[in-house]
Amino acid sequence: MQSEPTQPRDSSFSELAASFDAGGPMLLVAEDVHRAGDQDARALRTLLEHPPAGLRAVLTYRPEELARPGLVLGAPVGYPAEMNLLRLRLGPLDEATVREMAVEALGEDRCSTQFLTRLYERSGGIAQAVADLVAEFKTASPHPGARPTAVGRDRLTARHVDETAVPVRLTELVVGRTAALDEETRRLAWAAAVLDEVATEDELSSVADLSVDSGRSALTAALREAVLHELGLGQYGFRIPMEAAAVYQLLAGPVRRELHGRAAAVLEVRRPTPWAQLARHQLASGRTTDWLQSVEKAAREAVEARDHQSAIALLEDTLANPSVAHPNRERLALMLTRSAYSGLRSDQTVQVLCRLVDDPELSAAVRGEIRLDLGLLLGNHLGLAAEDRVELIKSVEELSGHGRLAARAMAALALPYWPDGPLADNLTWLARAVTTAAESEDAVVQAAVAANQATALLSVGDPDGWQQLEKLPREDADPRILQHAARGVCNAVDAATWLGEYTRARELLAEGPELAMRSGSVYEEQMVRGSALHLDMVTGRWAGLASRARAYVAEVGDTPFAAGDAMLALGVLAMAKGDWDKAGLWLSASVVSEASGPVPSTAAAAGGRIRLALARENLEAAAREASDGWSALRAKGVWVWAAELAPWAVEATIRAEKLETAWEMVDEFAAGVESRQAPMATAALMRCRALLAEAEGTFPEAAEHFRRARTCYQSLPRPYDAALMAEAAGRCAQASNPGTTAGVSELADAAEELEVLGATWDVARVRAELRAHPHTERRPQGRPRYDERLSPREQEVAELAGSGLSNREIAATLHLSPRTVEQHVARALRKLGIASRKSLALKDRDKAEL
Repeated sequence: MQSEPTQPRDSSFSELAASFDAGGPMLLVAEDVHRAGDQDARALRTLLEHPPAGLRAVLTYRPEELARPGLVLGAPVGYPAEMNLLRLRLGPLDEATVREMAVEALGEDRCSTQFLTRLYERSGGIAQAVADLVAEFKTASPHPGARPTAVGRDRLTARHVDETAVPVRLTELVVGRTAALDEETRRLAWAAAVLDEVATEDELSSVADLSVDSGRSALTAALREAVLHELGLGQYGFRIPMEAAAVYQLLAGPVRRELHGRAAAVLEVRRPTPWAQLARHQLASGRTTDWLQSVEKAAREAVEARDHQSAIALLEDTLANPSVAHPNRERLALMLTRSAYSGLRSDQTVQVLCRLVDDPELSAAVRGEIRLDLGLLLGNHLGLAAEDRVELIKSVEELSGHGRLAARAMAALALPYWPDGPLADNLTWLARAVTTAAESEDAVVQAAVAANQATALLSVGDPDGWQQLEKLPREDADPRILQHAARGVCNAVDAATWLGEYTRARELLAEGPELAMRSGSVYEEQMVRGSALHLDMVTGRWAGLASRARAYVAEVGDTPFAAGDAMLALGVLAMAKGDWDKAGLWLSASVVSEASGPVPSTAAAAGGRIRLALARENLEAAAREASDGWSALRAKGVWVWAAELAPWAVEATIRAEKLETAWEMVDEFAAGVESRQAPMATAALMRCRALLAEAEGTFPEAAEHFRRARTCYQSLPRPYDAALMAEAAGRCAQASNPGTTAGVSELADAAEELEVLGATWDVARVRAELRAHPHTERRPQGRPRYDERLSPREQEVAELAGSGLSNREIAATLHLSPRTVEQHVARALRKLGIASRKSLALKDRDKAEL
């Protein structure tokens, strides 16, 4: 039964009760009974006092809106003694449930961790408020300046939640309750809205300018009418922030200013002084001098507590205010830049810094220091390498005469990850940075340059890099020095992974995050978790990796550069599973596909795209990717980073019938890695030579090269590539001795190892190769009967079809005709009792996820 019954308004529940006399189980649902009139409430009381046999009743109501508190139906009910009564209070949703609602409605790719956290905080977990906000975000146009996600839609951040209007339902509910209050109680509600945090009875009364007795009476009324709530012992306020916002937005300007002034007076006597909250009230009440002093104190406290994110948020909002003039602007700008690199990326931070470096009132040295951190943000946080390099070079010029700062800019220009400028330029900047830092005699700058020196040398496979890494001051008491040591160690995890030094990478991975957290560097801690995902992918730790990588991409959406490693992992996993559409999506994401991206990541992603094009028999696209990727590596000159690209680029070039070019590529690769300490490059070079031997028809030599490459990959360890080498060796052995069992055991080993990893597509391909040879297995007499069970071949086809491959792509993988594949798919659908290929993917979800 609804609160608005379909019978005429003069009808009563007693008329309905007559229909219950027939007996049998019955369920009565009465919603929103706090709105029931006297006649309906009386009828419900009568029904519950004399319930018919088999009656079950559910009544829903808002306790705060009952006409008589505590009496659901307006008066006591004489419930029968044998009736069971249960009272369930529905509280707010927990954070996990709010996350599920948002992700289901908006898509995981759009929901950053910061967005989900703020959504929960602002809504308080109130289900209707969450639903209304989610609906608003679902239909809203992209935020100005929003960046596309991996699937091309704008990403939602905490800023979207902060700038979204209070939902209409919630606004009308809160404003309606507030409007019904008497004048003094309404003033107390206004005070709570201005404070926007829990407060004591005395604090609320002071802000509302009420006497002790009047304040107590007003608070009691506000609690009774459910405008305010007791949120802790002696602590009162609005239930959720958006309720406060709904009331605050209706306050007239002069009233707001007066209330903020009294709020500032209240907070000034709190101990410890909440400087950030105090600053907000001082600004709103027109006390700008006091506001700036409080901002500075709050920022210093946050930095000392290594809470750089809070310092950044406070300072960037302050500097965005045009009323902040020199010299306050200069001092606060430097505070912001010194926290910016340690915190996570903020578009607003970049915008503020861009304005500051063009501010003519700032000295050249100050602009140079700001420009230095702007350049670091553009490159390391946003992945804008070209803009990063321009700003850093300018900062070196502006910082002439300030050696310690100029050395930091030079050291940043020494890092070879970015494509702008050849390696020789990076090494020139490195030499200048080392010399300038030594002359400065500044320990912090020397630590910064030492971290970049170790990073640069390790990145190119220079053995001296490991010695430089050991010299970093890991135990220094100065957090600024420790921060640079942490950065060097975390960078070394990434460099070691690209080199194939996986044991060392694991050891550093145990040290880097701890150092980063000790130094307060949130950014480094976040980045090294991406390196850990990359390391797990290449070393075959695939269990649960896809879900962890997707969660990481969602978390770091506001720092796109950080997502590169996770996207590469997702691309490789999708390729191995046979989900080629997703593989193409991840491997073509802007973070890893744009020419301005970090060279090792873009080279590895190009290798993945080449493999995908080869699998789809798109030889033209594969050859084009190979040529572009190789040209980029040649321009940079760091050939150890060719390890992920070279085998696929050489194969694509061979299949494009450019064998001579392929030989030149391998020779160039070999010369580039000579004298470098890079185990992964050594394995990849052996693999490239095997491909050349196979192309020239010298199959025994090719098989032996593939076996050597397999041994190299196994020693790293890199099990996926090792299994692919077993497949290649077996293929060449078969080609060398057709009609024999040569290479069969290698193919069988490859199939088994790939199956352990969960590489569905690769397993199907290798098994098809095994079946192509008559001596592979003893053929049974007669055809086995599978009845309504899937045959092994039908199972393979079903898995590949479920992953998204077309009949033509499956046919190419399994060496079948498209018509045969079509028949296998049809039989699989019939036997499984499902209607579409998409349903095959759902069936496959019951298996272990990569």
